[in-house]
Amino acid sequence: MERVAVATHGHCFDGMCSAAVFTRLLEHLHGPGKLAFTYKAQGYGPGQNGVPPGALDGDINAILDFRFTRAPNLTWYFDHHVSAFPTPEDRAAYEAMVGAAPRRAHHDGAYGSCTKLIADVAREVHGMDTAPLAELIHWADMIDRAAFPSAEMAVSRAEPVLHLMTVVEHGGDDAFLQRMVPRILAEGVEAVAKGDDVRGAYEPLAAQHGAFIDLVKAHAETRGPVVLVDMSAVLVDVAAKFVTYALYPDSTYSVMLTRSDSRCKLSIGYNPWSPHPRTHDIARICERHGGGGHPVVGAISLGPERVDEARALARAITEELSGPA
Repeated sequence: MERVAVATHGHCFDGMCSAAVFTRLLEHLHGPGKLAFTYKAQGYGPGQNGVPPGALDGDINAILDFRFTRAPNLTWYFDHHVSAFPTPEDRAAYEAMVGAAPRRAHHDGAYGSCTKLIADVAREVHGMDTAPLAELIHWADMIDRAAFPSAEMAVSRAEPVLHLMTVVEHGGDDAFLQRMVPRILAEGVEAVAKGDDVRGAYEPLAAQHGAFIDLVKAHAETRGPVVLVDMSAVLVDVAAKFVTYALYPDSTYSVMLTRSDSRCKLSIGYNPWSPHPRTHDIARICERHGGGGHPVVGAISLGPERVDEARALARAITEELSGPA
């Protein structure tokens, strides 16, 4: 039995769903029961620029929803971040994979989610029936594109799948993915989201979510079209998305600084419900400071000891977003 190592974006709903759809793709190509999958959560901490070589230790190796990493034993690659290639050498290595037959490397920054990119390639290139995964693909794409009907829906998190999203963002490490991906494929994402284990894991996180909203209210300040939230004075393990947009619906951008034991993180985003058009490419701004993402959302990580630098950077980016592109 061949071993498949899947390095996917950890603590991320799209990363988990990408691993599930990719698993179905390989089972479609190789046949069920012929592959053994290991899922490895990857993160963008300070100084982390790619997948560690030791993570790609399978007979088949894949990187999903994460920055490209040059490795001679990399077999498959799927991503949708425009900042996927840190160097020209990385881009050249990706292009070499694209030119090889059969093609197993796919990057498209126009996609809102990596899950949908994998599903479309699986259906259009490899003839896989993705209908049984439609529910999973729909939720992953809506969450990663922030395509909720309203910011209130994203923040209130009333739907069970959004409970699962929250649990993944807090606890989506290797062991979690190893348990959850097979369950999602066997039971369906909504059934898993309604399970007792997800409900039990979500309850304390829901209380933390309410406290986080209060923190945002206490630390937010408006700078023209930008809401700046500097929470570096307290420790925050995971920052909830979309809160500033629900509290400040007329805002155009949000710059949020949080600090944990392991890093200072700047989360920068365009309000998808804003009445004003986006004029800045957030991914490019983040790339200048060692981060990355998409034109509409991105992040930058600094060491936990670099608090003053992170505060100054948050204010500088706020000023940049407040001005012309």
